[in-house]
Amino acid sequence: MYAELTHRLLRIGFIIFLGIILIFSGYYVSAILYPFIAGAIIALMINPFVGFIVNRFKVNRALAVVLSILGLLGVIVLLMTLLIQEMMTGFAYIAHELPAYIQELVFYFERSFKTNVLPLYQDLLSIYSKLGTNQQETVMDNIEKIGTGITTNASSMTQALINSVSLMIVSLPTFLTVFIFSLLAAFFISKDWYRLTGFLNTIFPEKLINTVKTVYVELRKALFGFLKAQLTLISITACIVLVGLLLLRIDYAVTISVLIGAIDLLPYLGTGAVFLPWIAYCFLTGNYTLTIGLSILYGVVVIQRQIMEPKLLSQTIGLDPLATLVSLFAGFQLLGFIGLIVGPVILVVIRALYEAKFFHEIYQFVMKPIHK
Repeated sequence: MYAELTHRLLRIGFIIFLGIILIFSGYYVSAILYPFIAGAIIALMINPFVGFIVNRFKVNRALAVVLSILGLLGVIVLLMTLLIQEMMTGFAYIAHELPAYIQELVFYFERSFKTNVLPLYQDLLSIYSKLGTNQQETVMDNIEKIGTGITTNASSMTQALINSVSLMIVSLPTFLTVFIFSLLAAFFISKDWYRLTGFLNTIFPEKLINTVKTVYVELRKALFGFLKAQLTLISITACIVLVGLLLLRIDYAVTISVLIGAIDLLPYLGTGAVFLPWIAYCFLTGNYTLTIGLSILYGVVVIQRQIMEPKLLSQTIGLDPLATLVSLFAGFQLLGFIGLIVGPVILVVIRALYEAKFFHEIYQFVMKPIHK
C-alpha cells in the first residue's frame, strides 16, 4: 500500500515538474519567437478565407494567401481610417466649442476668486500676522515643502511622459520589423498549412493532436464570442447614451453617443473618460440640471455594463456566469486590464482540456496500479 502511494506521489510530482518546465519553456520561447507566434495566429485567422478563395476561384494557394493578407490589412487600414476620421470630427467640434467653454470657466473662476478666495486669503493673512515669529517660519517652511513636492511631482510626470513618447518613437522601427516578420511567417505557414499539419500529425500522438484541436476550436469560438459580446456592449452603451442625450437635449447627440460607445473599450475609465470631466464642468459652471442628468446617465451606463458583461460573456463564450465573473475579477486583480481577457481565456482552455478528457488521462496515469 505504501509503495502504491509513493508511486502515485512520484507521478504527481513528475506531472507538476513537467508542467513547470513547459510553462517556463513556453515563456522563454515566446519571448524570442513572438513574431512567428503572431504569424501563426494570423495564419489561423485567414485560413478559412484562404480555403474559400482556393475552392471558389480555383487559384494557387500562395496567391490566395496573399489576397487574404491584403484583405486583412485593408480591413485594418479601413477601421483605422474610420477611427481617425471620427476622432478628427470630434476634435474639430471640440476646437470650435472649446473657446466658449474656456471663457465661461475663466469667468467662473474670476467670480469665485472675488467672492470666495480673496476674502479667505485676507482672513488667512490676518491670522498669519497674529502668529509668533517661530509659528510664521513653520508655516512658511510647510508652504515651501508643499511647493517643492508639487514641483517634483510635476517634473516627474513630465519626464515620464517624455520618456514614454521617446520610447514609442524608438520602438517604431522594431514594431515595423516584427510586423513584417509576422506577415512573412503568416504567409509561409498558411501556404504550407497542410504539409505542416501533416508533419505535426506524424511526430505527435493522436491523443495530443485531438486535445490541441479541441482547445483550438474552443478558443476560436471564445474569441469570436468575446468580440461579439464587446460589440454588443458598446452598442448597448451607445444606444443608452443616445437616448439619454436626446432627453437632455444635447446637440450632436448621435456623434457623441458613437464616440462614447467607442471609448467604452478604454481600460479603467471607459465612458468615465468623457462623462467625469463633462459632469465636473457642468457643476463648476452652475448647470446643476445637466450635472444631475449626466450623473444619472453615467450611473445607468456603468451599472448596465457591470450587469451585462458577465452575462453576455457567459452566453457567447459558453461559460457559467459565476465562473466568468470570478475569472474576470481574478484576471483584473492579477494582470490589470489585460487580465479581463486572459482570465476568461484560461477558463476556456481549462474547459476545453476537460472536454478533451485531458484531466481524465492525467487521473488515469496517476491512479494506474504498479505492474508486478
